[in-house]
Amino acid sequence: MGDAPRPDLPSTPTDHFDGRRFFYPGRAETPCRQRDLWRWLITRRANLVAWTPAPRQPRVPVAERVAGLRVTWIGHATALIQIAGVNVLTDPVFADTVSPLPGIGPKRAHPPGIAYGDLPPIDVVLISHAHYDHLEAATIRALASDHAPCFVAGLGLHVWLEKHGAARVTTLDWWQAGHVGALTITATPAKHWSRRGVFDRNRVLWCGYVIACGGQHVYFAGDTGYDAALFAAIATRFPDLGCALLPIGAYEPRVFMAAQHMNPAEAVQAFEALAPASAIAIHFGTFRLTDESREAPARDLAAALSTTQATRFIVPVFGAPIDLDRRAPD
Repeated sequence: MGDAPRPDLPSTPTDHFDGRRFFYPGRAETPCRQRDLWRWLITRRANLVAWTPAPRQPRVPVAERVAGLRVTWIGHATALIQIAGVNVLTDPVFADTVSPLPGIGPKRAHPPGIAYGDLPPIDVVLISHAHYDHLEAATIRALASDHAPCFVAGLGLHVWLEKHGAARVTTLDWWQAGHVGALTITATPAKHWSRRGVFDRNRVLWCGYVIACGGQHVYFAGDTGYDAALFAAIATRFPDLGCALLPIGAYEPRVFMAAQHMNPAEAVQAFEALAPASAIAIHFGTFRLTDESREAPARDLAAALSTTQATRFIVPVFGAPIDLDRRAPD
């Protein structure tokens, strides 16, 4: 994912591509410069509270297909979205650790809410960006071999996905829509960045997605910092969202994380702007990536929500299906 030619990059500069690297409009450089990253890692508080393992939940049988809309949080940004008979998997990571080196790095605090072997047939895989906690090579290879789904990703990831076994790949620019069977998938901007190797900073695009199928619209935010204009633009284009999957974790310290990850209070602001029928929290409580405790995201979200909002912004349980449309129960 460095400077090797890739056929799915824009041929000319755009408002978020300078001809070589992508960028978030209005921001000239990545919010996570290497020297800042190392300074943070070296100076992190030595007395960080250890993450306690998350409570285990009993395994829930997984429906092969769902006629309405069901979302099951597997962990971190990995979720199973079952919509109008189609199975969509977001940012699939089933490894115990996330880093460039297998077995090394942040360790999973809870096993996947759905074990890999218990997944139903997967039709579509959405990849929001190339960071290791969202894109895991071993899981991609396994899904490509076992399920042969269509992989949908941001521009620049086509060749990487093919090298890891994907036979069907669609890469999208921001606001570009693609069609996979009955689904219409639109890539949306996100206030984030991308890096996987030493020399590939922002060489592939990061994005969220809106899935449209069977009269339902579901927004998967991926990773994003807060920007009022960003969520207003998504709400304008998609005023009838049924569900929004919004990240609430990996947000401390704010001086370092605010430009790339929302905190729970900002997730509530995004929720207000998007005005979905319901929201589901993601990107928390699975891998210790930043300084907050495992319990802090859900606690801080509860503090930021009004009583009325709290009935619509759901903090999911690992592996517990959430039915959001009962018009056509299976």
